[in-house]
Amino acid sequence: MIFQKERNTAETQLSIILADDKRTSEINTGVGFLNHMLTLFTFHSGLSIVIEANGDTDVDDHHVTEDIGIVLGQLLLDMIRERKSFQRYGVSYIPMDESLSRAVVDISGRPYLSFNANLSKEKVGTFDTELVEEFFRAFTINARLTTHIDLLRGGNTHHEIEGIFKSFARALKMALSPSDNDSVPSSKGVIE
Repeated sequence: MIFQKERNTAETQLSIILADDKRTSEINTGVGFLNHMLTLFTFHSGLSIVIEANGDTDVDDHHVTEDIGIVLGQLLLDMIRERKSFQRYGVSYIPMDESLSRAVVDISGRPYLSFNANLSKEKVGTFDTELVEEFFRAFTINARLTTHIDLLRGGNTHHEIEGIFKSFARALKMALSPSDNDSVPSSKGVIE
């Protein structure tokens, strides 16, 4: 399945394709560190992404980062609604040398983010590390996921953030994997 959206505002212009296969991802956000994290996300989630983004990065990276999270979340929600079955829950721990992160995902239809990561530094290169939480908040709310992200052990800030992106990607991959039956994975009979 392939899903595509555009978002054009006074601050950003985005075109994003999300697919649930192993096609080649092409990520050009205009933000080098975000490109790197999203490339890792595609590899570990089993999803492919094509992103072409332009934004007011002369101001800072906030709008591009948040808007990409919004659109990716919307595309993931579209994908979830098309799926006949999925596990619903996923959990992953990722060590990155000295750091350890955990992500837990529930495809619940109830958007909620618990983000507990005291990142060691305020910047990685030119990227403001507070934008990591902004990205995941935008993604989670728009995909209607319940997500808990915890940095259990810190160290190098790059490692901390990389572990967070990888653990989220692997937890999401587990939650999206097909279930043993075709019924909705909820005792209510519906996830909305």
